Amino acid sequence: MYEISIRFQLSLQVALMATFLAVLLAIPLGTLAALKQDTWVDYLIRVFSIAGLATPSFWLGIIMILGLLVVFGWLPPMEYSAPWENPWANFTQLIWPILAVGYRYSAMIMRMTRSSVLEVLREDYIRTAHAKGLKEKLILVRHALKNALLPVVSVISLELAFLIGGLVVTEQVFNLNGLGRLLVQAIEQRDYTMTQSLVLLTAVFFVLMNFIADILFAWLDPRVRYK
Repeated sequence: MYEISIRFQLSLQVALMATFLAVLLAIPLGTLAALKQDTWVDYLIRVFSIAGLATPSFWLGIIMILGLLVVFGWLPPMEYSAPWENPWANFTQLIWPILAVGYRYSAMIMRMTRSSVLEVLREDYIRTAHAKGLKEKLILVRHALKNALLPVVSVISLELAFLIGGLVVTEQVFNLNGLGRLLVQAIEQRDYTMTQSLVLLTAVFFVLMNFIADILFAWLDPRVRYK
């Protein structure tokens, strides 16, 4: 359990920070692409998102490491430091895998946000809000965006759960001893107890994230009621 707890701290930090970065990039850019549909802004954001979907995070991580080594002659620390022990060393080690994972993650959310906002903007209640003379910003924030976020929340919750144990190759590239790498080592060594514990932990985290997503659905959409 001690080994799992140490690895879980690292995987959870990477997952949460990559999710924060992805949401920070994806929702504003996806909404902007929907508002500027079929303009150069929309095309530029779509190219940015498609490039993220087509680029594996581990390959982007290799390019980052080679770039840092060749251009600056510097490599991130190879030994993990907890954020409460050495915040700067923790930041310099994890910022690169977070950027690599967060970019691809943001591309998925960006595409979903654009599609969802476009669908909501064509609804009758949005036309009614325009006819009543409401400001564009008010219509977007109060009426369109909350309804458009429902499928986006589903994608975010599932991807966050996946990041906890699914970054095996990325962890190998950046020498991170997370849960994904521990699971591979347990399978290779035929440590069935460790393998079962990690699979159970991942399953519990998926269930927890789905539960949180259901709660957010009820908050975002008043029509959703759970009894």
